[in-house]
Amino acid sequence: MTQHAATPSHRPSPAPSPWAAGGVVFAGVLMMVSGILGILNGIAGIATDDVYQRIGNYMYEFSLTTWGVIHLVMGVLIAFAGWGVLQGMAWARGVGVALTALYLVEYFMFLPYAPVWSVISIAIGVFVIWSLVTGDRTDTAPR
Repeated sequence: MTQHAATPSHRPSPAPSPWAAGGVVFAGVLMMVSGILGILNGIAGIATDDVYQRIGNYMYEFSLTTWGVIHLVMGVLIAFAGWGVLQGMAWARGVGVALTALYLVEYFMFLPYAPVWSVISIAIGVFVIWSLVTGDRTDTAPR
């Protein structure tokens, strides 16, 4: 009877890519900056109703005070999740993807009020989701 040496059934994982880790860090920074800008947009929308001017009629029409509250709440949540991503928290990636998806919907609905900024925000959101989903998962594992 011969004994066989136990071999691992999985292949060793490749070395983490510095590009992937850098993308995740950059996504965390973008989330924090977008969150802070959202907070500032929210405060401006709540303080005065003439900060943004609507361009034509739109199906998803809210008062600017309502938009201010939406931007403020989403800004706080996005900034908090971005901080979690930068800290390497295990929960932050999933929460970041979910909140950034809501962020994309928010800015799609906000297009008539700030079209250029909304398109830029949507592009940033797509990059953040891509970075969080494709980045190396070893840097956020619980220690």
